[in-house]
Amino acid sequence: MDSMQAAGLSAQPVVTGDSVYRKIVARLLPLLMICYILNYLDRSNIGFAKLEFMSDLGMSEAVFGLGAGLFYLGYSAFEIPSNLMLNKIGARLTLLRIMVGWGLAATAFAFMQTPAHYYILRFLLGVAEAGFFPGVLLYISFWIPASRRAGFTAMFMSAMAISGIIGGPLSGFIMHGMDGVGGMHGWQWMFIIEGAPSVVMAIVVYLLLADKPSDAKWLSAEEKQILQAEFDREAEERRERPGGHQNFGAALRDLRFYSMAGMSVALIAGGAGLQLWLPTVIRQSGVSNVAYIGLLAALPFVVAVVVQQLVARRSDRMAERRWHAAVPALVAAAGWTMLVFVDHSLPLAMIALTMIASGFLGATGPFWAMPSRYLGGTAAAGGLALIAMLGGIGSFVSPTIVGWLASDSGSFVYGYLYYASLLVLGPAIMLYGTHRIEAAKA
Repeated sequence: MDSMQAAGLSAQPVVTGDSVYRKIVARLLPLLMICYILNYLDRSNIGFAKLEFMSDLGMSEAVFGLGAGLFYLGYSAFEIPSNLMLNKIGARLTLLRIMVGWGLAATAFAFMQTPAHYYILRFLLGVAEAGFFPGVLLYISFWIPASRRAGFTAMFMSAMAISGIIGGPLSGFIMHGMDGVGGMHGWQWMFIIEGAPSVVMAIVVYLLLADKPSDAKWLSAEEKQILQAEFDREAEERRERPGGHQNFGAALRDLRFYSMAGMSVALIAGGAGLQLWLPTVIRQSGVSNVAYIGLLAALPFVVAVVVQQLVARRSDRMAERRWHAAVPALVAAAGWTMLVFVDHSLPLAMIALTMIASGFLGATGPFWAMPSRYLGGTAAAGGLALIAMLGGIGSFVSPTIVGWLASDSGSFVYGYLYYASLLVLGPAIMLYGTHRIEAAKA
């Protein structure tokens, strides 16, 4: 009997940090990725809709750019309060509120009739989505130790690429195939079909997510202890590390904080530019069929999702963030610059767009894993939101400037150069301001 018991005990799997991590990934990652796919789809499908609704509503590129930017104004204004609220009431209630709000706002675009409606809805969509991205980053920091966070963050953020892979063909098909159905334009159907699922997913997330590891019934007591021990060790290292912060006010007095915000401006604005004008670039390269544009728009993201994972894994393996964020951003800058010289060549335009998508997404995992390396407690909650908020303010200005430049000059060349400049300045500011973090281990 004793030997049988011993055999049974020896057959039980050994609980390790790796096994706990794999269990958390399997439980949380699919849900969070689906949410982000819907989030990115609902904010970026405006780039496809503009191919048709600008003429229907009598809008110029300047009007489109201003409305596109208003999203980020609303987004930025409510980012910090949302994240601080998540830290108090938990992720389930926060994500429920955010996802229901953005699902309803995204669907309402189907019924806009004037540029004023467009302005109002873009602002409201930004208000509704505020806090989702930094909120999920904060939520990830509750579950994933810093040493593993870039890889998990990159897997989560690959949802942007997956959304691009799915969203382009889906948007193109809906706009082409459902135009005129029920007396509605194809772009109206696109907003309805792509917006409504977010409301349903909000309920699913509320029912399935746990706010923190201590609330997770699917983690054993031993697994929770192993996870907490790793967090305690990292918290102690953060307190002992020069410049480590637990308090939000102390983080605000650190110049490195604002250097990361500079990089955030470049990344968020550059990514927004890709969302908003990728379909337009393809159309200007000689493709007129909106369904075909949708298929082509997916190709850059197929490459980007692979690049994103490779960069993030290398970043985790080498415990280095700064250069793994900066170099891909510079590749994206080269892609924007290349668009200036493609001269309506579809193959060259696709290469440039692939460079932009791969560079933008490649930089995201290492960059967004960087702030939490020296921020904890309320500093992490407010700090991540503030970095994203400042990036969002830059993204409000950027589409407005690019739209105005396009309307004034009749060309997107100056807009491309504007985005390229941001993606050179952002990494330069970040590298200079965060040089002391390089020696700190993730």
